[in-house]
Amino acid sequence: MGMGRKWTKEDEAYLSDNWGYISVPGLCKQLNRTKSAILIRVQRLGLPPFLDSGEYVTLNQLIQVVTGSDTSYSYKMKSWVENRGLPVHNKRNSQCTWRVVYIDEFWKWAEKNKGFLDFSKMEPLILGKEPDWVIEQRRQDFACNANYRKDPWSPQEDARLKDYLKQFKYGYLELSQILGRSAGAIQRRICDLKLKERPVKADNHKSWEEKHFQILADMIRAGYSYGAIGEVLEKSEKAIRGRVFDFYRTENADKVRSMLGDGAWGTGKPELTTFEARRRVPVKKDLTKLMELLLIRRNQLGYEPYWQRHMCMKWHDIRGCTAGQEDCDNCIDFERIKPQYCVRCGATFFERESDRLCKRCRSARKKQHQKKWRILQRAGVMVGTQEQEFV
Repeated sequence: MGMGRKWTKEDEAYLSDNWGYISVPGLCKQLNRTKSAILIRVQRLGLPPFLDSGEYVTLNQLIQVVTGSDTSYSYKMKSWVENRGLPVHNKRNSQCTWRVVYIDEFWKWAEKNKGFLDFSKMEPLILGKEPDWVIEQRRQDFACNANYRKDPWSPQEDARLKDYLKQFKYGYLELSQILGRSAGAIQRRICDLKLKERPVKADNHKSWEEKHFQILADMIRAGYSYGAIGEVLEKSEKAIRGRVFDFYRTENADKVRSMLGDGAWGTGKPELTTFEARRRVPVKKDLTKLMELLLIRRNQLGYEPYWQRHMCMKWHDIRGCTAGQEDCDNCIDFERIKPQYCVRCGATFFERESDRLCKRCRSARKKQHQKKWRILQRAGVMVGTQEQEFV
């Protein structure tokens, strides 16, 4: 492979420009030289180590720089790479392979996930030049950490929380200001301690105005936390999260920011499913009207005073008496609903239509079939993926 050949200036320039970007076997192939010749020339040229010679850092180094800790590597792989799409590349020297992240790609990813990262733990300029938005975001993170504590709860704090809850006059906003904890931390602690008392519900759900939504949209775009937004709007963090979820079906500020874009509040919100829409005010009004019509129909039948109809096989909730009788007192066609026995649990139940299972067991059997269907669907997807890889 070209033993003893002198190094030209063009070869040295190519080696200097691509050292750290092309693997050592790749350089050997491009320059038609041995591995030993490449490494000796690198040492004579004074080039830095392989991993320090490119515009990237290893994934371990990035985690330590951003979070201040190198623990929970597997969690970061799941949360950062798989769930949020951090671009990671494999860099191979000769026999070793490293996961590396290009700094430019990291800053583009960080801008989309600024609500997920805590830049107050990241030393300024540790990765070189930073985008302009990082300075403001770091200041906001420092302010958020100063207002809300994140250390473990002490017994004294638990006692104070219990005492405040028993007074039934403090909401999440007041408790957050008194205890120095976020609304989510207080809610989680109440559940952990299994307390029956709850904070007083704030009566400010009707005070939302157009200007409030505009402030909410601007502050989410700027990367402010829900706690900081609540202080400006004089609402609890829980109220802010609830309002965001009502519109965008998620509390993840980064996802809301991507859907919102540069538009007004409500831009890019997803379409509601039928299950979600039934909780809305217009749908509730329609259901209320339907219930009123059914009550009117029941009153028109004239059978409201007669309780016997609930025990008769010849009664229909909409058509009324199928035997054609005018009232239950003078009815001679009464037929009592016969008891049935559930083959699954053995319970006795009373229904006009014949069935082998009671209502409770039918619901349980339905959930069981749904769970089995999901397992089979997941297995089918995995088998299909393996077949494609095999082909």
